[in-house]
Amino acid sequence: MGEMVNKCKLGDVCLDNRIHVLNDDGHITSKHMPEYETTTTLNSGSGEEQTKNNQPSDDWFPITQSRRGNSWTATFHLLSSGIGIQTLSLPLAFVNMGWFWGILCLSLAFVWQLYTIGLLVSLHESVPDNRYSRYLQLSIAAFGEKFGKIFAVFPVMYLSGGTCVLFIIAGGQTMKLFYQLFCGDCSSKQPFTTTQWFLVFICLAILVSLFLPNLHSVALVSFLGAIMAVGYCTILWVVFIAKGRENDVVYDPSDVVTSEASQVRSILNALGIIAVVFRGHNVVLEIQGTIPSTPSRSSSKSMWKGVLASYLIIAMCFFPFSIVGYWSFGNKFPSNGGLLTALSTTLHNRMSKALLGLIYVQVIISCLAAFQIYSMVVYDNLERAYVSKTNHECSKFTRMAIRIIFGGLAFFISVAFPFLQSLSLLIGGIALHLTFGYPSLMWIAIKRPPKKSVRWWLNPGPSHGF
Repeated sequence: MGEMVNKCKLGDVCLDNRIHVLNDDGHITSKHMPEYETTTTLNSGSGEEQTKNNQPSDDWFPITQSRRGNSWTATFHLLSSGIGIQTLSLPLAFVNMGWFWGILCLSLAFVWQLYTIGLLVSLHESVPDNRYSRYLQLSIAAFGEKFGKIFAVFPVMYLSGGTCVLFIIAGGQTMKLFYQLFCGDCSSKQPFTTTQWFLVFICLAILVSLFLPNLHSVALVSFLGAIMAVGYCTILWVVFIAKGRENDVVYDPSDVVTSEASQVRSILNALGIIAVVFRGHNVVLEIQGTIPSTPSRSSSKSMWKGVLASYLIIAMCFFPFSIVGYWSFGNKFPSNGGLLTALSTTLHNRMSKALLGLIYVQVIISCLAAFQIYSMVVYDNLERAYVSKTNHECSKFTRMAIRIIFGGLAFFISVAFPFLQSLSLLIGGIALHLTFGYPSLMWIAIKRPPKKSVRWWLNPGPSHGF
C-alpha cells in the first residue's frame, strides 16, 4: 500500500517531487517522480498557441499600437493625407482638356477613388478573426507571400517615402516664400538658401514625430492639418471669385498647343495631374487599423463614416478650386513655378500680403501634418524589420533613431533632387496602381465572385487600364 505525502499537479513546478511508500516490511522508502514545467499546456492546440506567442504583438508597432480611433479621427487622417499641394495644379488639367473633359475626368477619378477605398475598407476584416491593418498584409493575403511582397513592398515604401520628400520640398520652398514676403527688405546679408529651408522643415517634422509614438496619436495633428488644407483651398477659390477673371481669358485647349503630338502629351499630362491628386490609398488600411473592432460592431462601419465625411469635404475643395481657378485664369493659369510663387510675383495684386502670408502658413502646417501620417507607414515597416532581427520590441531610443535616420535620408534626397516636385507626375504614376488598380484585383482574389457577375467585370476592367 502506498501513500503520497507531497502532491504535484500537472502544470506546476514541484519543489519536493517525492512520494513515500510503506512496503510490506514496514519500512518507508522514497521515490522521485518526474518533474513538470509550468509551460506545459493541456489542450491539443498547444502548438498553435506557442506559434502565436512567438509572433510579435501588434502593440509593438506604430500603426496598431493604439486602437482607440473612431470615425472622427479617421476623417481627420483622411483629410490631412488626401488634400495636398498637388491640388493647386488641378486647373492646369482643365487648361489642357477644356471644360467638358476636365470636369468629366475629374468626376470619374473621384468616383473610382471613392469606390476603391470602399473595397479596401470592406477587405480590412474580410477574414474572420483577422485584420489587415497594412496594405502589405492585404496584398500578401490576396496574391500570396511571394507576389504580395513583390507587388506591394516597394510601391508602398516608395510612395510613402517619396511623398515625404515632396512634403520637404513643398514645405521648405513655402517657408522661403513666406520669409521673402515679410522679410524681403530685411537687413540680413545672409538669408537662408533653399537647402537650409529644407533643413528647417525636416527638423520641425522630426521634432513633432518624436512626440507621436503611433498613428492614433497623430489625430490632433491631423485635425490641425485638415483645417489648414481645407482653409487654403477655400480661401484661394473665394478670392478668385471676388477678384474676377483675368483680361482676355481664353478657354480653348487648342490655343495652348499646336501640333498633334503636343496635344497628346498635354492630355496625358492633364490625366496625370488628376490621377496624382487622388492619393492616400497606401494609408487607408493603416488608418482603419487604429479603430477598435468587436464582434458586434466592425471597424468598417466607423471607417466608412469617416470616408464619406472626408471625401464630401475633399469634393468641396477639389471641384470648386478646379472650376473657379480655370474660370478665373483660363489658359493663363500659372504653370512655371506654381500658383503659390505666382501669387507673390506676377499675381501679387490678387490678394493682400497678410492673406497671402496666411495661405503660406496653412500650406506649411498642412505639409507638416501630412508628413506625420505618411512617414508612420515607413516607421512601421522599419520597426518590423528591426523586430524580425532582434525578436523584441523597439526601445524609445531605437524609435527615435529610426525617425532621425529616415528624416535625414529624406532630406538628403530632397537636396540632391530638388526638382522632384516637377516630376511628381512620374513619381506618382509609378505607384498609381496602388490607388486605381490593386484594390479591385485584391477584392476579386479574396472575395472570388462568380466570373460572369457584374462585380467581376466591373473590377478588372478599370484596374487593368491603370
